Amino acid sequence: MISPRNRKLARKLIILAVIAGGLWVILGLTNLTSAPKSSLHADMGKPVLAGFSQARSEASRIRFTLADESYTLARTADGWVMEDAGGYPIRPERRAELATGLETLSYGEKRTNDPYKHNRIGLGDPTEDGNGALVEVFGPDGDITSALIAGRKNDTIYVRRPDDNQTYRANGTLPPFYTSRSWLDFDIINIGPTAIRSVRITDNQGESVYLSRQAGSDTRSFRPAPPYQDDTLISRLAASTTALAVTRLSALDVKPAADITTRRVGHHISETFDGLEIDLSAYREPDGLWVTFRAIEAGEGARRAEAINTKAEGWAYRVTDYDFQDFTPAVSSLIERASE
Repeated sequence: MISPRNRKLARKLIILAVIAGGLWVILGLTNLTSAPKSSLHADMGKPVLAGFSQARSEASRIRFTLADESYTLARTADGWVMEDAGGYPIRPERRAELATGLETLSYGEKRTNDPYKHNRIGLGDPTEDGNGALVEVFGPDGDITSALIAGRKNDTIYVRRPDDNQTYRANGTLPPFYTSRSWLDFDIINIGPTAIRSVRITDNQGESVYLSRQAGSDTRSFRPAPPYQDDTLISRLAASTTALAVTRLSALDVKPAADITTRRVGHHISETFDGLEIDLSAYREPDGLWVTFRAIEAGEGARRAEAINTKAEGWAYRVTDYDFQDFTPAVSSLIERASE
């Protein structure tokens, strides 16, 4: 039987053990989040990419290598493009954000130099399935002029040199670059639902229908219009869904239209009340569901069509299953033909 004195002693020992354990936890968290003197170094505050101002002006390509994707931005006479998307233009503001970010990025405190801990702060070697992003800048002669591995943990950026295990917290900002899609300029068509006056659809069987609505009417008030005015509408919702499909168009990917290998399976022509037409063709390709489109606008002020065609001409855009279905409904799902 344990005496009262021994019970008190045991209770004190347990309390001391809990306190000691808590201190170790606090110490561990402090080491992760604070900057002890050993983390200070001579390059603190200096640019991560020394001399990048010159490299920036002479850069010909910027390559991003990730564990599951790699892509390259290339400078052309017409501006910067996505090399892996057939030369599709990238968003200029995103490239400017990257260039400024790389130029102003500076060293903060040292962090781990243990390669087995690199993935904890987003700096794992992407060539070995790590979670870092290898960024390489190429000069006019094709040589690498600047390179770093960058990573994020929460809102903090970490960096290291590709050939060095030493990691650093970095001061500055960089744009997201973990997917090539974030660079592509897919802001092409901006039409609101209330602007759509009519749609003409031809389905995979060659059947056609023309749906329209009156100005100021509800966006679910599309009806069969001449020469199909005697046909019966099956569903107002189905009719409005396909009539307004172009207002929801959101591309997932892009490739040259010349790479389309299949025949068209749907033709969808939208028209606005003020005379802008979007003529869209749909294709079911081996690598996904794709659409091409062009804008048509009459008159001297046809600047909207010109702006759309400047971006879209010569390109095919991959869309979601839902968008594709909205562009390619069977006419028989929308109307019942009038008896002859």
